[in-house]
Amino acid sequence: MNTPADNPNAIEVLDPTYGDNSTDFAPATRLPTLDGATVGIISNGKEGTPAFFDALEDALREHHGVAEVVRLTKPNYSAPADASIMDRAARWHALIAGVGD
Repeated sequence: MNTPADNPNAIEVLDPTYGDNSTDFAPATRLPTLDGATVGIISNGKEGTPAFFDALEDALREHHGVAEVVRLTKPNYSAPADASIMDRAARWHALIAGVGD
């Protein structure tokens, strides 16, 4: 396989999937309804997120009966959410993580 070190014109394609314990991963169980739920939105804090999340919050409340929307912004947009955010997220029924540019 050619790598950029072997050939400066080569393109290295990376696999973005998580490698360790990937067989142990399972998606969360789908909620039967969002009616009365608390939904958290974690933003990466980039410029494009506020208007989108405003509209998303309105839709969640008006069309899906969400009782509470908690919005948090990560202190560093490129790093995972810190422990304090994840501790709060454990109390929510659903979580939406988003990015904006």
